[in-house]
Amino acid sequence: MEGQPHKVVVAGEVLFDAFPDGDRLGGAPFNFAYHLHGLGLSPLLLSRVGEDARGRRIRGAMAAAGLAAEGVQPDPDHPTGWVTVALDGAGGHQFTIHRDVAYDHLDLGEVEAAMAAAPVDLFYFGTLACRAPASRTAILAAAAATPGRRFLDVNLRPDCWEIDQVRACLRHATVVKLNDEEVATLAPLLSLPEGEAAAVEALRDRFALEAVILTRGDRGAAWYGASGWDTCATPEVAVVDTVGAGDAFAAVSSLGLLRGWPPALCLERAAALAAAVCTVRGACPEEAEFYAPFRDAFGARGWGLGQDGPSGRMR
Repeated sequence: MEGQPHKVVVAGEVLFDAFPDGDRLGGAPFNFAYHLHGLGLSPLLLSRVGEDARGRRIRGAMAAAGLAAEGVQPDPDHPTGWVTVALDGAGGHQFTIHRDVAYDHLDLGEVEAAMAAAPVDLFYFGTLACRAPASRTAILAAAAATPGRRFLDVNLRPDCWEIDQVRACLRHATVVKLNDEEVATLAPLLSLPEGEAAAVEALRDRFALEAVILTRGDRGAAWYGASGWDTCATPEVAVVDTVGAGDAFAAVSSLGLLRGWPPALCLERAAALAAAVCTVRGACPEEAEFYAPFRDAFGARGWGLGQDGPSGRMR
């Protein structure tokens, strides 16, 4: 992609996913930024890491990947975040997310300074990094200061959320992504109607959202916006693990919003990258050429694969 017409800011956790066979860099916001960078954008990540070995490894890995690290704050008092990942043998995974780590203590002043540096077309944030008061204050202040889209990725991890926290995040969002299980969990707590479709429609109306993006695992995904519902199927691939697939889906959905792709095309392209991520170990493919076919497909000229306008599809 030639040039970078959009400024994307990504706020939240950067951490290590500790798999049985070793550590891998992760955290939904980091994964999201990594995928956008692989697709040719230059997102700015706002996070916080400890002044420890893991923090140094994160900075080194970001430099090696070409990701800007000036928004990553040093924390002398708290360790770099990490998550223990247990695989179930069928491609699934379970997390143990450790608390009171550096990304729970984002400095408001540093976040405000980064946000003031240039106009922001899309601000990405998630519910996990808003679990602690300091980071929640900083992230929601940044969202409130964003004139462009505010993309909320709902992640209801055990012991890392409460309904008031989620409600505050929803109030600061313009686009929300969540999965089918999260809809079922939140519906009674937010007094949404029964039934997945009715709950999503009510969620969009309640919080005046541009769109709600719903992922359903092997049942595909859906997009509910001003023009109604669009859906897509889940591509069939040989799954290694599903870590990071939702973050890849969010990254392409955001790219589509910035590019003005129609919802059906956003879904199809997001599902394609998410499925490809499931074929490699960990959330972030280490080989740069992994993204090459997607950069070509989602290119700056026309609609990518072909010049057939909004009705174009990946072929």
